[in-house]
Amino acid sequence: MENATNPQTAAGQKETVVKLSRICKSFNDVPALVDVDFELRKGEVLALLGENGAGKSTLMKILSGIYTRDSGDMEIFGKSIKAQTGDLAREQGIAIIHQELNMCQHLTVAENIFLGREKASAGGFWLRQSEMNNAAREVLDHLNVDFPPTAITSTLSVAKQQIVEIAKALSCNARILIMDEPTSALTSNEISDLFDMIRRLKSEGVSIVYISHRLEELKHIVDRVSIMRDGHYITSMDFDENKMDQIIAHMVGREITDRFPRVECEAGEVLFEVKNLNAGRTVRDVNLKVRRGEILGIAGLMGAGRTETTRAIFGVDPKESGEIIVNGQEVKINNVADAIKAGIVLAPEDRKRDGLCTKLPIRENIGLPNLDWMSSALGLVIRKAEKEAVDKEVKDLAIKVSNVENDAASLSGGNQQKVVIGKWLARDSKVVIFDEPTRGVDVAAKVEIYNIMNQLKQQGVAVMFVSSELPEVMGIADRIIVMCDGRVTGELMAREATQEQIMKLATTFENKLASDQESRDAS
Repeated sequence: MENATNPQTAAGQKETVVKLSRICKSFNDVPALVDVDFELRKGEVLALLGENGAGKSTLMKILSGIYTRDSGDMEIFGKSIKAQTGDLAREQGIAIIHQELNMCQHLTVAENIFLGREKASAGGFWLRQSEMNNAAREVLDHLNVDFPPTAITSTLSVAKQQIVEIAKALSCNARILIMDEPTSALTSNEISDLFDMIRRLKSEGVSIVYISHRLEELKHIVDRVSIMRDGHYITSMDFDENKMDQIIAHMVGREITDRFPRVECEAGEVLFEVKNLNAGRTVRDVNLKVRRGEILGIAGLMGAGRTETTRAIFGVDPKESGEIIVNGQEVKINNVADAIKAGIVLAPEDRKRDGLCTKLPIRENIGLPNLDWMSSALGLVIRKAEKEAVDKEVKDLAIKVSNVENDAASLSGGNQQKVVIGKWLARDSKVVIFDEPTRGVDVAAKVEIYNIMNQLKQQGVAVMFVSSELPEVMGIADRIIVMCDGRVTGELMAREATQEQIMKLATTFENKLASDQESRDAS
């Protein structure tokens, strides 16, 4: 490891509100943090960067009192902290907003904001609902949002639920706000609103730790970056967009010269085709083709029907009408088993909920969808075949795991995604669909996933992928279709496409032009 650069205290800089020195933490004798230093200043937005497994979340959980450090010094607002706890962190004004929101969906906004701190009658027999609503309204007004405190949380979008989490933190007089992947499920407009809110909090002296793998976001809000790798502190620096290559090199320990590696190969005949697919209110007359050895990107805003289209193709959701054609033959897909049998597989958007059995071993996660060929005529698993398949995928995909008997939940986000992909690569799939394959994944793991897609492309597989990151779609896909309001609104060649063209198609529904139809007919 390169020499670490300790945070320096420069003359005239802002007041230091958090200073962690030589923090160590191990789990079952496996080091997670080794002599980590960290500094946060008043009224700044500090990006905490690093690959999955770098130790970012562990460090923040120590700061917020979720974990106890093994050793090291902690100083908060100039006061030495011997033993940090969750209650003490709240008293200090430290709040953490996790990537997976912890909301009680059946409760109102106000009830979620004051959860655990309810305003109750003297005997505690009933809630002072009106008082909570009024107090919640004050916080929401401060954040300049328009939904009422009486709204049931389940009726709110993910972005608005995130605002409720922020409101909850501010209602506790939060002075230090930790945000973990806050934009992973937001639209571009919602991200813009969130950034405005972050700037407002910063101007009020709130210090914000911002954890994100979307490096293109940093230029909009970040003052400094602090970088970790493999449980070690690497360096801190003022953010400079022109030093992005240097920042990435610090994160991964090597220079990544091509963030979007594209492999050129000649596309073959049409391998996969969808005609006039309709499913629910969000998939309407969708038509698309994918050639053998081609990557088709699907772009559009949240709610455009991209994920719903992949789910209808894969048989997760019922389709009302439409044809699905593989190798020139129509296949009837009424459920997931039908899709798998036809050679169509899906790495879903929510890998933890839909792609993995997190409480089962990695071995079983890879083996489960392949039991048809891993089992004997008596239905018993052939352990040799299973082991060979699992070992091959772990090696080919470079899944970082000490033991395949470990639960899938023990893996980092990037390695969990590789397990989801690996279980499908263990069989002879003709069409591989990726839905947001790099969401919550670090920059190096993203490149590894792109390379997997390129390998499939070179093997003559038809590859489709949905992504909300336009540079990713433009950098990896050969062709791009854009969706809006459940329909395909345009088709572009990736090399010639611009973000402006994609966004225009993603935000304005127009009748498909005759030239689009002619292009599809010609292909």
